[in-house]
Amino acid sequence: MSIPYELEGRTQQKQRTRQALVAAAREMVAQGMTPTVEASAAKASISRTTAYRYFPNQRTLLLSAHPEIEARSLLPENPPEDPEERLDIVIQTFLKLIVDTEPQQRTMLRLSLEPDPSLRGELPLRQGRAIGWITEALAPVRDRMSEAQLRRLAVAIRSAAGIEPLVWLTDIAGLSREDAVKVMRQSARALLRSALADQDTGHN
Repeated sequence: MSIPYELEGRTQQKQRTRQALVAAAREMVAQGMTPTVEASAAKASISRTTAYRYFPNQRTLLLSAHPEIEARSLLPENPPEDPEERLDIVIQTFLKLIVDTEPQQRTMLRLSLEPDPSLRGELPLRQGRAIGWITEALAPVRDRMSEAQLRRLAVAIRSAAGIEPLVWLTDIAGLSREDAVKVMRQSARALLRSALADQDTGHN
């Protein structure tokens, strides 16, 4: 089995080189550009040949340039018990991340629309992390819903809050980002209230 280039010899120097390429790509994305491997190499003062050893194509570079989100939870240490409060905390935190990294998020959204499904599976937008954060926020209502109902609610809330609705609300509806965030928070709360009301009345 061959050893990946970055894991063979002078690993610390190679890590610095990789980080420099990723930093250059992130800076270009933040400026509204879609970086190529060549452009990132030039910006980082790294040879084109060397850059391609780390990133064989533009797609792998863009995936690495996406903001890293390692948090397993968006709730504070001692979260409230009220599901609506918990949900609003998670949605606010999630949307702040989206707005703060909007250029990168838009790039990932564009890549996620690739017609070839084999090219999309590893994308951050398709890894379901936000669904996990939302589901955790909804933990207090687990005793009122089945797992399938809870999952459906989490998916519905995610569909109303994220980069996709942000793009529509700002680019199409013409809202400011501040107003767009308010709309998404209101939508998340409304979906939760509606789901709980359906449970109370026996509507599934």
